Amino acid sequence: MVLFSKNKRPMCAAVIVAAGSSQRMGGEDKQFLQLNGKPVLAYSLETFEYCGLIGEIIVVTREDCIERVQEICAECGISKAAKIVPGGQTRTDSVMNGVFAATGKHRLIAIHDGARPCVTAEIIENAINAVTKTIHAAAPAVSVSSTIKKAQKGMVIETVDRGNLFEIQTPQVFTAEIIKGALTNAKNKAIPVTDDCMAVEQLGVPVRLTEGSRNNIKITTREDIVIAEAILKSGGRA
Repeated sequence: MVLFSKNKRPMCAAVIVAAGSSQRMGGEDKQFLQLNGKPVLAYSLETFEYCGLIGEIIVVTREDCIERVQEICAECGISKAAKIVPGGQTRTDSVMNGVFAATGKHRLIAIHDGARPCVTAEIIENAINAVTKTIHAAAPAVSVSSTIKKAQKGMVIETVDRGNLFEIQTPQVFTAEIIKGALTNAKNKAIPVTDDCMAVEQLGVPVRLTEGSRNNIKITTREDIVIAEAILKSGGRA
């Protein structure tokens, strides 16, 4: 099923989620750590700003960080930043706040972790175009390259076949009505979801995997800052 005409340029709202507690960073907000002289969050904002398929950007952050995010948007010239909204008690709450803040003129919504600074326009556009042409949901992914073991009480009980295993990244892209309904369903039923694809999977909606990148890492520890700096200096996000 084709959701949009091939001749019509799809426009998508981007929800950038930057409302986490950064517990593995010792409480220091990873979104504002310096990465080659700029805050981590700035890189995602800039990439979505210059992506031609993105019509507006909504940033979700903690209430006490809204002013800082406004400053970063101003410093980086993020003209597409339509709204900065406060997060909620859970990730689902935070994403819902951002998704429902998007204007109705955008029939697609991309949800991205602000802590993935090395995302590229190509990764974003691949996911958007997959939804445009074929299906209601898409997410970038890379195949699992490490050997995966299943264990109980520290003892291996099974070596898992990694042939069909993928590491899912962001941005994850959805038609607006699907992701709004899926998140509302997950919240109402108290379904714990670790990413937004899980919410639509609960409705039986298939998710198309698109090409991600091993450079599209998520900052969770200080060691990741060093890796991201190396990726950015090498042009891995060009």
